[in-house]
Amino acid sequence: MSALTNRPSSGAIGGVAGSSTDGSTDNNVLSQYKVLTLTFNQDCTSLAMGTRKTYALFTISQDNKIDEIYDCAYDDVCIIERLFSSSLTALVSNQAPRKLKVCHFKKGTEICSYSFANTILAVKLNRLRLIVCLEESIYIHNMRDMKVLHTIRDVPSNRDGLCALSSNSDNSYLAYPGSSITGEIQVFDTLNLRPGIMISAHESPLAAMAFDMSGTKLATASNKGTVIRVHSAIDGTRLFEFRRGVRRVATIYSLAFSPDAMFLAASSNTETIHIFRLANPKEKAPEEATWMGYFGRKLSDVAHYLPKQTSEVLTQDRSFACVHLQSPGMKTTIAMNVLNKTLKLFVAGYDGVVCVYEVNTIDGGECKQISQYLLFSMSPNSTTQQTMVTTNEGRNSIDGGSTRLYSGNLIPADNASIPLSSTPPPTSPTSGKNLVHQSSNISIDEQNFPRLPSPPQGVYD
Repeated sequence: MSALTNRPSSGAIGGVAGSSTDGSTDNNVLSQYKVLTLTFNQDCTSLAMGTRKTYALFTISQDNKIDEIYDCAYDDVCIIERLFSSSLTALVSNQAPRKLKVCHFKKGTEICSYSFANTILAVKLNRLRLIVCLEESIYIHNMRDMKVLHTIRDVPSNRDGLCALSSNSDNSYLAYPGSSITGEIQVFDTLNLRPGIMISAHESPLAAMAFDMSGTKLATASNKGTVIRVHSAIDGTRLFEFRRGVRRVATIYSLAFSPDAMFLAASSNTETIHIFRLANPKEKAPEEATWMGYFGRKLSDVAHYLPKQTSEVLTQDRSFACVHLQSPGMKTTIAMNVLNKTLKLFVAGYDGVVCVYEVNTIDGGECKQISQYLLFSMSPNSTTQQTMVTTNEGRNSIDGGSTRLYSGNLIPADNASIPLSSTPPPTSPTSGKNLVHQSSNISIDEQNFPRLPSPPQGVYD
Protein backbone atom coordinates (compact mmCIF):
# COMPACT_ATOMS: atom_id res chain seq x y z
CA MET A 1 0.00 0.00 0.00
CA SER A 2 1.18 3.47 -0.82
CA ALA A 3 0.71 6.32 1.58
CA LEU A 4 -2.02 8.90 1.11
CA THR A 5 -0.27 12.10 2.02
CA ASN A 6 -2.78 14.77 1.06
CA ARG A 7 -6.51 14.64 0.78
CA PRO A 8 -7.61 16.04 -2.59
CA SER A 9 -9.27 19.41 -2.71
CA SER A 10 -13.02 19.70 -3.23
CA GLY A 11 -12.51 21.03 -6.72
CA ALA A 12 -11.20 17.72 -8.05
CA ILE A 13 -13.91 15.37 -9.18
CA GLY A 14 -13.36 11.87 -7.88
CA GLY A 15 -10.68 13.16 -5.54
CA VAL A 16 -7.93 13.55 -8.13
CA ALA A 17 -6.41 16.08 -10.45
CA GLY A 18 -5.17 15.00 -13.87
CA SER A 19 -1.48 15.51 -14.55
CA SER A 20 -1.52 14.99 -18.31
CA THR A 21 -1.09 17.96 -20.63
CA ASP A 22 -3.88 16.51 -22.79
CA GLY A 23 -7.07 18.02 -21.40
CA SER A 24 -9.33 15.41 -23.01
CA THR A 25 -7.37 12.61 -21.39
CA ASP A 26 -7.66 14.28 -18.01
CA ASN A 27 -11.40 14.70 -18.44
CA ASN A 28 -11.81 11.05 -19.38
CA VAL A 29 -9.86 9.94 -16.31
CA LEU A 30 -11.83 12.25 -14.05
CA SER A 31 -15.13 11.06 -15.50
CA GLN A 32 -14.14 7.40 -15.10
CA TYR A 33 -13.43 7.86 -11.39
CA LYS A 34 -16.39 10.09 -10.57
CA VAL A 35 -18.22 8.57 -7.61
CA LEU A 36 -21.96 8.24 -8.24
CA THR A 37 -23.01 6.54 -5.03
CA LEU A 38 -21.57 5.56 -1.64
CA THR A 39 -23.55 3.49 0.85
CA PHE A 40 -22.76 1.72 4.10
CA ASN A 41 -24.66 -1.47 4.80
CA GLN A 42 -27.12 -1.81 7.65
CA ASP A 43 -24.57 -2.41 10.44
CA CYS A 44 -21.56 -0.50 9.08
CA THR A 45 -19.53 -3.60 8.31
CA SER A 46 -19.39 -2.93 4.58
CA LEU A 47 -19.18 -0.03 2.12
CA ALA A 48 -20.38 -0.02 -1.50
CA MET A 49 -19.20 2.41 -4.18
CA GLY A 50 -20.50 2.99 -7.71
CA THR A 51 -18.58 4.96 -10.35
CA ARG A 52 -18.88 5.63 -14.08
CA LYS A 53 -17.18 2.38 -15.02
CA THR A 54 -17.33 0.04 -12.04
CA TYR A 55 -18.83 -0.76 -8.69
CA ALA A 56 -16.97 -2.17 -5.71
CA LEU A 57 -17.66 -3.60 -2.27
CA PHE A 58 -15.41 -3.09 0.75
CA THR A 59 -15.37 -4.73 4.16
CA ILE A 60 -14.68 -2.87 7.42
CA SER A 61 -12.67 -4.92 9.90
CA GLN A 62 -12.37 -4.66 13.66
CA ASP A 63 -8.94 -3.01 13.35
CA ASN A 64 -10.48 -0.12 11.33
CA LYS A 65 -9.14 -1.39 8.01
CA ILE A 66 -11.17 -1.08 4.83
CA ASP A 67 -10.43 -3.79 2.24
CA GLU A 68 -11.91 -4.40 -1.17
CA ILE A 69 -13.71 -7.74 -1.51
CA TYR A 70 -15.35 -7.32 -4.92
CA ASP A 71 -14.94 -5.23 -8.03
CA CYS A 72 -17.05 -5.42 -11.17
CA ALA A 73 -16.96 -3.56 -14.49
CA TYR A 74 -20.44 -2.07 -14.78
CA ASP A 75 -21.30 1.36 -16.17
CA ASP A 76 -23.02 4.16 -14.26
CA VAL A 77 -24.15 2.35 -11.11
CA CYS A 78 -26.13 5.03 -9.29
CA ILE A 79 -27.73 2.85 -6.58
CA ILE A 80 -26.10 -0.10 -4.82
CA GLU A 81 -27.20 -1.71 -1.57
CA ARG A 82 -25.75 -4.74 0.20
CA LEU A 83 -27.74 -6.84 2.67
CA PHE A 84 -25.64 -6.85 5.84
CA SER A 85 -22.54 -9.00 5.10
CA SER A 86 -24.35 -11.45 2.84
CA SER A 87 -23.75 -11.98 -0.85
CA LEU A 88 -26.96 -10.25 -1.91
CA THR A 89 -26.76 -6.86 -3.57
CA ALA A 90 -29.35 -4.67 -5.31
CA LEU A 91 -28.24 -2.21 -7.97
CA VAL A 92 -29.55 0.28 -10.49
CA SER A 93 -27.63 1.86 -13.38
CA ASN A 94 -28.23 5.27 -14.94
CA GLN A 95 -28.21 3.48 -18.28
CA ALA A 96 -31.39 1.61 -17.26
CA PRO A 97 -32.82 3.76 -14.45
CA ARG A 98 -36.16 1.92 -14.32
CA LYS A 99 -34.59 -1.53 -13.89
CA LEU A 100 -33.61 -3.12 -10.58
CA LYS A 101 -31.15 -6.01 -10.54
CA VAL A 102 -30.72 -8.28 -7.52
CA CYS A 103 -27.43 -10.18 -7.68
CA HIS A 104 -25.36 -12.78 -5.83
CA PHE A 105 -21.98 -11.10 -6.09
CA LYS A 106 -19.93 -14.04 -4.75
CA LYS A 107 -21.03 -16.29 -7.61
CA GLY A 108 -21.48 -13.51 -10.13
CA THR A 109 -25.10 -14.43 -10.87
CA GLU A 110 -28.21 -12.35 -11.31
CA ILE A 111 -31.02 -13.57 -9.05
CA CYS A 112 -33.80 -11.53 -10.62
CA SER A 113 -34.62 -8.19 -12.21
CA TYR A 114 -37.68 -5.98 -12.24
CA SER A 115 -38.67 -3.08 -14.44
CA PHE A 116 -40.79 -0.21 -13.16
CA ALA A 117 -42.90 2.47 -14.79
CA ASN A 118 -40.65 5.33 -13.69
CA THR A 119 -37.10 6.02 -12.55
CA ILE A 120 -35.97 4.19 -9.42
CA LEU A 121 -34.83 6.80 -6.92
CA ALA A 122 -33.91 4.64 -3.92
CA VAL A 123 -33.62 1.00 -2.84
CA LYS A 124 -33.56 -0.15 0.80
CA LEU A 125 -33.00 -3.62 2.26
CA ASN A 126 -33.42 -5.53 5.46
CA ARG A 127 -33.64 -9.27 6.09
CA LEU A 128 -37.36 -9.40 5.39
CA ARG A 129 -38.15 -6.64 2.92
CA LEU A 130 -36.79 -4.93 -0.18
CA ILE A 131 -38.12 -1.41 -0.82
CA VAL A 132 -38.13 0.32 -4.20
CA CYS A 133 -38.94 4.03 -4.09
CA LEU A 134 -40.20 5.93 -7.13
CA GLU A 135 -41.25 9.58 -7.16
CA GLU A 136 -44.92 8.92 -6.42
CA SER A 137 -45.08 5.26 -5.39
CA ILE A 138 -43.21 2.73 -3.24
CA TYR A 139 -43.02 -1.03 -3.85
CA ILE A 140 -42.53 -3.49 -0.98
CA HIS A 141 -41.01 -6.85 -1.94
CA ASN A 142 -40.72 -10.02 0.11
CA MET A 143 -37.01 -10.71 0.50
CA ARG A 144 -37.45 -14.50 0.37
CA ASP A 145 -38.96 -14.74 -3.11
CA MET A 146 -38.76 -11.12 -4.31
CA LYS A 147 -42.49 -10.97 -4.98
CA VAL A 148 -44.29 -7.65 -4.63
CA LEU A 149 -46.31 -7.75 -1.41
CA HIS A 150 -47.73 -4.23 -1.43
CA THR A 151 -47.64 -0.99 -3.38
CA ILE A 152 -47.98 2.40 -1.70
CA ARG A 153 -49.51 4.69 -4.31
CA ASP A 154 -50.20 8.43 -4.44
CA VAL A 155 -47.11 9.25 -2.42
CA PRO A 156 -46.51 13.04 -2.26
CA SER A 157 -43.96 14.04 -4.87
CA ASN A 158 -40.62 12.69 -3.63
CA ARG A 159 -38.13 13.68 -6.33
CA ASP A 160 -35.09 12.79 -4.24
CA GLY A 161 -36.40 9.35 -3.30
CA LEU A 162 -36.06 10.19 0.38
CA CYS A 163 -36.96 7.24 2.60
CA ALA A 164 -35.55 5.11 5.41
CA LEU A 165 -36.05 1.45 6.29
CA SER A 166 -35.34 0.01 9.72
CA SER A 167 -32.81 -2.82 9.69
CA ASN A 168 -34.55 -4.48 12.65
CA SER A 169 -36.72 -7.44 11.67
CA ASP A 170 -39.09 -7.00 14.63
CA ASN A 171 -39.66 -3.30 13.93
CA SER A 172 -39.45 -3.27 10.15
CA TYR A 173 -40.72 0.28 9.69
CA LEU A 174 -40.50 2.34 6.53
CA ALA A 175 -40.46 6.15 6.73
CA TYR A 176 -41.05 8.52 3.84
CA PRO A 177 -42.25 12.14 3.40
CA GLY A 178 -45.96 12.57 4.03
CA SER A 179 -45.93 15.98 2.38
CA SER A 180 -43.87 17.80 -0.21
CA ILE A 181 -44.59 21.16 1.44
CA THR A 182 -44.00 20.51 5.15
CA GLY A 183 -41.81 18.14 7.11
CA GLU A 184 -44.41 15.45 7.80
CA ILE A 185 -43.27 11.83 7.96
CA GLN A 186 -45.41 8.80 7.18
CA VAL A 187 -44.36 5.64 9.03
CA PHE A 188 -45.42 2.37 7.40
CA ASP A 189 -45.33 -1.12 8.95
CA THR A 190 -43.78 -3.33 6.25
CA LEU A 191 -44.41 -6.55 8.21
CA ASN A 192 -48.15 -6.13 8.58
CA LEU A 193 -48.39 -3.99 5.43
CA ARG A 194 -50.37 -1.16 6.98
CA PRO A 195 -49.81 2.56 7.58
CA GLY A 196 -48.51 3.64 10.95
CA ILE A 197 -48.37 7.06 12.50
CA MET A 198 -47.87 10.43 10.82
CA ILE A 199 -45.21 12.60 12.49
CA SER A 200 -45.10 16.39 12.10
CA ALA A 201 -41.34 16.66 12.40
CA HIS A 202 -40.51 20.01 10.76
CA GLU A 203 -42.16 23.04 9.22
CA SER A 204 -40.00 22.82 6.09
CA PRO A 205 -39.73 19.84 3.69
CA LEU A 206 -37.56 16.94 4.78
CA ALA A 207 -33.96 16.50 3.64
CA ALA A 208 -32.67 13.48 5.57
CA MET A 209 -33.90 10.69 7.86
CA ALA A 210 -32.50 7.59 9.54
CA PHE A 211 -33.63 4.85 11.94
CA ASP A 212 -31.59 3.54 14.83
CA MET A 213 -30.73 -0.18 14.88
CA SER A 214 -33.73 -1.06 17.05
CA GLY A 215 -36.12 0.61 14.64
CA THR A 216 -37.76 2.58 17.45
CA LYS A 217 -36.07 5.96 16.95
CA LEU A 218 -36.23 8.08 13.81
CA ALA A 219 -33.91 11.05 13.24
CA THR A 220 -34.88 13.77 10.75
CA ALA A 221 -33.66 17.05 9.31
CA SER A 222 -35.41 19.59 7.10
CA ASN A 223 -34.05 21.39 4.06
CA LYS A 224 -32.99 24.26 6.32
CA GLY A 225 -30.63 21.96 8.18
CA THR A 226 -30.55 23.98 11.39
CA VAL A 227 -32.46 21.57 13.65
CA ILE A 228 -32.14 17.79 14.02
CA ARG A 229 -35.03 15.99 15.72
CA VAL A 230 -35.48 12.45 17.01
CA HIS A 231 -38.97 10.96 17.32
CA SER A 232 -40.34 7.66 18.51
CA ALA A 233 -41.26 5.53 15.50
CA ILE A 234 -43.87 3.79 17.66
CA ASP A 235 -46.01 6.69 18.90
CA GLY A 236 -44.42 9.78 17.28
CA THR A 237 -43.28 11.36 20.54
CA ARG A 238 -40.50 13.91 20.11
CA LEU A 239 -37.61 12.50 22.13
CA PHE A 240 -34.73 14.87 21.37
CA GLU A 241 -34.10 18.13 19.58
CA PHE A 242 -30.67 19.41 18.59
CA ARG A 243 -29.54 22.64 16.99
CA ARG A 244 -26.86 22.35 14.33
CA GLY A 245 -26.75 26.09 13.69
CA VAL A 246 -28.67 29.31 14.17
CA ARG A 247 -28.11 31.61 11.22
CA ARG A 248 -26.39 29.30 8.75
CA VAL A 249 -28.70 27.20 6.60
CA ALA A 250 -27.13 23.90 5.52
CA THR A 251 -27.91 20.89 3.35
CA ILE A 252 -27.90 17.76 5.50
CA TYR A 253 -26.32 14.89 3.56
CA SER A 254 -26.46 12.03 6.04
CA LEU A 255 -27.67 11.04 9.51
CA ALA A 256 -26.35 8.03 11.45
CA PHE A 257 -26.98 6.58 14.91
CA SER A 258 -24.41 4.75 16.99
CA PRO A 259 -25.25 1.05 17.54
CA ASP A 260 -26.58 1.73 21.05
CA ALA A 261 -28.51 4.84 19.84
CA MET A 262 -26.71 7.01 22.39
CA PHE A 263 -25.15 9.22 19.71
CA LEU A 264 -26.36 10.71 16.44
CA ALA A 265 -24.08 12.12 13.75
CA ALA A 266 -25.05 14.57 11.00
CA SER A 267 -23.00 15.55 7.95
CA SER A 268 -23.77 18.51 5.71
CA ASN A 269 -22.31 20.82 3.09
CA THR A 270 -20.50 22.74 5.81
CA GLU A 271 -17.02 21.98 7.12
CA THR A 272 -18.32 20.38 10.34
CA ILE A 273 -19.84 17.00 11.14
CA HIS A 274 -21.83 17.25 14.36
CA ILE A 275 -22.28 14.40 16.84
CA PHE A 276 -25.11 14.75 19.34
CA ARG A 277 -25.54 12.82 22.57
CA LEU A 278 -28.99 11.36 23.18
CA ALA A 279 -29.09 11.70 26.95
CA ASN A 280 -32.14 12.41 29.09
CA PRO A 281 -31.82 15.40 31.45
CA LYS A 282 -31.24 13.17 34.47
CA GLU A 283 -28.45 11.36 32.59
CA LYS A 284 -26.52 14.51 31.72
CA ALA A 285 -23.40 15.36 33.65
CA PRO A 286 -23.98 17.99 36.36
CA GLU A 287 -22.92 21.48 35.27
CA GLU A 288 -24.23 23.56 38.15
CA ALA A 289 -20.76 24.18 39.54
CA THR A 290 -19.62 25.93 36.36
CA TRP A 291 -20.53 29.36 35.09
CA MET A 292 -21.80 27.91 31.81
CA GLY A 293 -23.97 25.42 33.67
CA TYR A 294 -25.49 28.18 35.77
CA PHE A 295 -26.05 30.37 32.71
CA GLY A 296 -27.66 27.50 30.79
CA ARG A 297 -30.03 26.74 33.64
CA LYS A 298 -31.12 30.38 33.87
CA LEU A 299 -31.74 30.52 30.11
CA SER A 300 -33.92 27.43 30.34
CA ASP A 301 -35.89 29.01 33.18
CA VAL A 302 -36.74 32.15 31.21
CA ALA A 303 -37.19 30.44 27.82
CA HIS A 304 -40.83 29.62 28.57
CA TYR A 305 -41.66 33.35 28.67
CA LEU A 306 -40.09 34.15 25.30
CA PRO A 307 -41.47 33.76 21.76
CA LYS A 308 -41.49 30.18 20.49
CA GLN A 309 -38.63 30.56 17.99
CA THR A 310 -36.43 32.28 20.56
CA SER A 311 -37.19 29.77 23.30
CA GLU A 312 -36.40 26.84 21.00
CA VAL A 313 -32.97 28.27 20.21
CA LEU A 314 -32.21 28.61 23.92
CA THR A 315 -33.42 25.16 24.96
CA GLN A 316 -32.20 22.97 22.08
CA ASP A 317 -29.06 20.97 22.78
CA ARG A 318 -25.86 21.61 20.85
CA SER A 319 -23.42 19.04 19.49
CA PHE A 320 -21.46 16.93 21.96
CA ALA A 321 -18.56 16.18 19.59
CA CYS A 322 -17.54 17.25 16.11
CA VAL A 323 -15.25 16.68 13.14
CA HIS A 324 -13.82 19.48 10.99
CA LEU A 325 -13.39 18.34 7.41
CA GLN A 326 -10.52 19.23 5.11
CA SER A 327 -12.84 19.58 2.11
CA PRO A 328 -15.91 21.67 3.03
CA GLY A 329 -18.82 21.19 0.68
CA MET A 330 -17.83 17.68 -0.39
CA LYS A 331 -20.85 15.39 -0.32
CA THR A 332 -20.44 12.70 2.34
CA THR A 333 -22.21 9.68 3.74
CA ILE A 334 -21.49 8.64 7.33
CA ALA A 335 -21.90 5.67 9.66
CA MET A 336 -20.91 4.74 13.22
CA ASN A 337 -19.82 1.41 14.60
CA VAL A 338 -18.10 0.01 17.69
CA LEU A 339 -14.73 -1.49 16.82
CA ASN A 340 -12.36 -2.76 19.50
CA LYS A 341 -14.83 -1.51 22.11
CA THR A 342 -14.48 2.09 20.91
CA LEU A 343 -17.01 4.13 18.96
CA LYS A 344 -15.78 5.02 15.47
CA LEU A 345 -17.19 7.46 12.93
CA PHE A 346 -16.72 6.65 9.25
CA VAL A 347 -16.92 9.53 6.79
CA ALA A 348 -17.03 8.50 3.12
CA GLY A 349 -16.58 11.40 0.71
CA TYR A 350 -17.63 11.49 -2.92
CA ASP A 351 -14.00 12.24 -3.73
CA GLY A 352 -13.30 8.56 -2.98
CA VAL A 353 -11.69 9.20 0.42
CA VAL A 354 -12.88 7.53 3.64
CA CYS A 355 -11.76 8.94 6.99
CA VAL A 356 -12.11 7.09 10.29
CA TYR A 357 -12.45 9.02 13.56
CA GLU A 358 -12.48 7.96 17.19
CA VAL A 359 -15.32 9.51 19.17
CA ASN A 360 -14.57 10.43 22.77
CA THR A 361 -17.83 9.29 24.34
CA ILE A 362 -16.99 10.71 27.77
CA ASP A 363 -15.70 14.22 27.12
CA GLY A 364 -16.79 14.85 23.53
CA GLY A 365 -15.05 17.66 21.69
CA GLU A 366 -12.98 17.33 18.52
CA CYS A 367 -12.79 13.76 17.27
CA LYS A 368 -9.43 12.16 16.62
CA GLN A 369 -8.72 10.98 13.08
CA ILE A 370 -7.05 7.57 13.20
CA SER A 371 -6.91 6.53 9.54
CA GLN A 372 -7.71 7.59 6.02
CA TYR A 373 -8.33 5.51 2.90
CA LEU A 374 -8.39 6.20 -0.82
CA LEU A 375 -10.87 3.82 -2.44
CA PHE A 376 -9.26 3.93 -5.86
CA SER A 377 -5.98 4.95 -7.46
CA MET A 378 -5.84 7.34 -10.36
CA SER A 379 -3.73 5.34 -12.81
CA PRO A 380 -5.89 5.26 -15.98
CA ASN A 381 -4.96 1.60 -16.61
CA SER A 382 -5.43 0.35 -13.05
CA THR A 383 -8.53 -1.12 -11.51
CA THR A 384 -10.05 -0.04 -8.23
CA GLN A 385 -7.41 -0.06 -5.50
CA GLN A 386 -7.16 1.15 -1.97
CA THR A 387 -4.65 3.36 -0.23
CA MET A 388 -4.38 3.98 3.49
CA VAL A 389 -2.54 6.23 5.87
CA THR A 390 -2.73 6.05 9.63
CA THR A 391 -2.54 9.40 11.33
CA ASN A 392 -0.62 9.09 14.55
CA GLU A 393 -0.45 12.85 14.88
CA GLY A 394 -3.80 13.75 13.33
CA ARG A 395 -4.98 17.33 13.14
CA ASN A 396 -8.13 16.34 15.01
CA SER A 397 -7.07 14.88 18.33
CA ILE A 398 -8.10 14.53 21.93
CA ASP A 399 -4.92 13.92 23.83
CA GLY A 400 -5.38 11.99 27.00
CA GLY A 401 -9.18 11.91 26.71
CA SER A 402 -11.12 9.08 28.24
CA THR A 403 -13.34 6.89 26.10
CA ARG A 404 -16.29 4.70 26.96
CA LEU A 405 -15.56 1.01 26.37
CA TYR A 406 -18.31 -1.02 24.74
CA SER A 407 -19.11 -4.66 25.12
CA GLY A 408 -17.58 -6.73 22.37
CA ASN A 409 -20.88 -8.43 21.53
CA LEU A 410 -22.68 -5.18 20.81
CA ILE A 411 -21.94 -5.59 17.09
CA PRO A 412 -21.56 -9.04 15.49
CA ALA A 413 -17.92 -9.69 14.69
CA ASP A 414 -18.62 -10.22 10.98
CA ASN A 415 -15.85 -8.05 9.67
CA ALA A 416 -12.83 -10.21 8.82
CA SER A 417 -10.76 -8.37 6.22
CA ILE A 418 -9.69 -9.78 2.87
CA PRO A 419 -6.38 -8.58 1.38
CA LEU A 420 -6.46 -6.91 -2.00
CA SER A 421 -5.50 -8.80 -5.08
CA SER A 422 -2.55 -7.07 -6.67
CA THR A 423 -3.88 -7.11 -10.25
CA PRO A 424 -7.57 -7.96 -10.27
CA PRO A 425 -8.95 -8.38 -13.80
CA PRO A 426 -12.08 -6.48 -14.82
CA THR A 427 -15.20 -8.59 -14.76
CA SER A 428 -18.77 -8.47 -15.98
CA PRO A 429 -21.87 -8.59 -13.73
CA THR A 430 -22.40 -12.26 -14.58
CA SER A 431 -18.82 -13.31 -13.99
CA GLY A 432 -17.74 -11.40 -10.92
CA LYS A 433 -14.39 -12.28 -9.45
CA ASN A 434 -14.47 -14.75 -6.63
CA LEU A 435 -13.31 -12.51 -3.78
CA VAL A 436 -15.38 -13.69 -0.85
CA HIS A 437 -15.85 -12.25 2.62
CA GLN A 438 -14.98 -15.47 4.45
CA SER A 439 -16.69 -14.51 7.67
CA SER A 440 -20.09 -13.87 6.08
CA ASN A 441 -22.44 -16.20 7.93
CA ILE A 442 -25.77 -14.55 7.19
CA SER A 443 -28.24 -17.32 6.44
CA ILE A 444 -29.50 -15.53 3.34
CA ASP A 445 -27.60 -17.06 0.44
CA GLU A 446 -28.13 -18.11 -3.14
CA GLN A 447 -29.94 -21.32 -2.25
CA ASN A 448 -32.60 -19.17 -0.61
CA PHE A 449 -32.99 -17.19 -3.81
CA PRO A 450 -33.72 -19.55 -6.73
CA ARG A 451 -33.58 -17.97 -10.16
CA LEU A 452 -36.95 -16.35 -10.66
CA PRO A 453 -38.90 -15.81 -13.88
CA SER A 454 -39.22 -12.26 -15.13
CA PRO A 455 -42.35 -10.45 -13.93
CA PRO A 456 -45.35 -10.60 -16.28
CA GLN A 457 -45.26 -8.12 -19.12
CA GLY A 458 -47.08 -4.92 -18.37
CA VAL A 459 -47.04 -5.25 -14.59
CA TYR A 460 -44.31 -2.67 -14.02
CA ASP A 461 -43.58 -1.39 -17.54
